[in-house]
Amino acid sequence: MNAAPPMTPDDPIRTMALSDRRDLQLLADLIEPGSRVLDVGCSDGTLLKILESRHGIDGRGIELSQRGVNECVAKGLAVVQGDADHDLINYPDNAFDYVVLSQTIQATYNPRFVLEQMFRIGARGIVSFPNFGHWRMRWQLLTGGRMPVTEHLPVSWYATPNIHFCTIRDFVALVEELGATIERAIALNSKGNRIDEGASLRRRNLMGEQAIFLLSKPR
Repeated sequence: MNAAPPMTPDDPIRTMALSDRRDLQLLADLIEPGSRVLDVGCSDGTLLKILESRHGIDGRGIELSQRGVNECVAKGLAVVQGDADHDLINYPDNAFDYVVLSQTIQATYNPRFVLEQMFRIGARGIVSFPNFGHWRMRWQLLTGGRMPVTEHLPVSWYATPNIHFCTIRDFVALVEELGATIERAIALNSKGNRIDEGASLRRRNLMGEQAIFLLSKPR
């Protein structure tokens, strides 16, 4: 596989403060206390800090931006600089109970490869991402004819680090293609509230602004 040039390390999306993100506690609640966790694209370490302080996990992180690494280290977190596309191959098989890609997968050059590495490294994977199938996205494209800009995708198309936008339906199709199992699928609306998990895939894809998936590796 030809190596793609890395993202700009200090891109505003990857280094934005995460303390106000509404999905983090929901994501943290999916992880069993005391687990071994690798947070890929951990930014300022907010999630890792939540997991260590509230769930007693053994946490590690990998982050592209030097600023993010510095913030993590200042919080006493075990985080190294690197990126998902090139550095996950250096981790041994089954090294973690969970591998987390929180708002990271859409910023990778090869999402399928990154997910394959996630399943190789961890028993379970947790992936969250902005849903490009949300009705606001569709409406902006339909009425304005331009790439959407929203609270969760606040940067114009020419400046964003997000390389591979996807919808919830796209992600589900990829997971099925990889043969993995979806244990939980959570969609959040624009206010950060959960959409009924019993809702149809079509409804979650239309109304969910963010998605969180708990996955187990292919058998």
